[in-house]
Amino acid sequence: MPSSLPIAITGLGIATSLGRTLLEHEARLERGLTSFRPLSKLYPDASFGETRGAWVPREWLAHRKFGPASNLARLCALAAVEEAGIEPPQLQNAGLFLGTSRGNAAGWLEPWPGHRPFGLLAASNSIHSEPAAAVSLELGIQGPWQVQASGCSASLDALGLALLHLRAGLLERALVVGVDLPIVRPLLETYARSGVLAQREACDPYDPGTDGFHPGEAGAALLLETLPASQARSHPQLLGYWANSDAANLIGSPAEGEQLAALYQQALQELARTGQPPAHLCPHANGTQSNRRSESAALALAFPEQKPTLHLLKPFTGHSVGASGLVETVLLAHYLRRGLLPPNLAGRTSLPGAPLPGEPVPVAGTVLNTAISMGGHNATVALAAAESP
Repeated sequence: MPSSLPIAITGLGIATSLGRTLLEHEARLERGLTSFRPLSKLYPDASFGETRGAWVPREWLAHRKFGPASNLARLCALAAVEEAGIEPPQLQNAGLFLGTSRGNAAGWLEPWPGHRPFGLLAASNSIHSEPAAAVSLELGIQGPWQVQASGCSASLDALGLALLHLRAGLLERALVVGVDLPIVRPLLETYARSGVLAQREACDPYDPGTDGFHPGEAGAALLLETLPASQARSHPQLLGYWANSDAANLIGSPAEGEQLAALYQQALQELARTGQPPAHLCPHANGTQSNRRSESAALALAFPEQKPTLHLLKPFTGHSVGASGLVETVLLAHYLRRGLLPPNLAGRTSLPGAPLPGEPVPVAGTVLNTAISMGGHNATVALAAAESP
């Protein structure tokens, strides 16, 4: 039977170059600190060495059996479940939804420090689905698991798929995980040849001179539960998910931003019927010129009058590709627990008419979080703040 119960976000886990706890992330966001370093520190002779990236400590990724992305996914999932106060037996029938662009590619495209694989597991370590299998094994999840590999939208699509299962009444709990490790030489070389890696030091996605993205490694997890309204209101809530495609280009986004605008307009119309109009936006903002033009046009089309406040998170974490959507959702949910939204890094460029707060601001409505995949896939989710106790 379809469920009409609210969908609450009850547990959060995160791991980026900023740390492995929510409080570490909060402190660094509010002090305006990042962890970008030249990629030449990892690859001294690489042509892309001047690009600045944000990577995590290698000990977070090393595991005797699992590939590096699998272990990071496992750590984030454990943190989210622990924070929610859920015991593993309660997750036996939960669903597991994971998003990643390339799974454990980092662990088999080049040697991985500290990884001591069993030969028997060589095949498992090389496939996109192993991170989901690792999480299900760790937590004893016997419900369905699904893996989305839709590029930069992968983990936001995984979140949307979880929402659809919960609304359909197929599940009461869903664990959603996003993980990606794009800082590996063969992959970075493909980005460099495609011309999408940043050459500028600053990550300022809407500056007219922006020239590419700054890669970042990350994992994130959150637990969703259908709860009675009296219980759900004390947690941030997931209100909706929408997706469409540009059908225009393998690499960039159309300058007119029409399909992204159509996606926002669809979300606006559905949310207006529930009395929860969006007032804030965490855009994809990856730093490419194509993305800057497309998002600027889409914002003007979808919000012709009052623009939402913008909250750009990649200037702090880097672009973690398929993990980025969920990483940003987890950071937003952390702030939404207190009725706030995260600050922007000082000195960042905004889009015309859209405020770019430099400090945490109170929530004034629904929050949209957006991810855009190479190849033209757009996804957005709507979040609501927890109510004050």
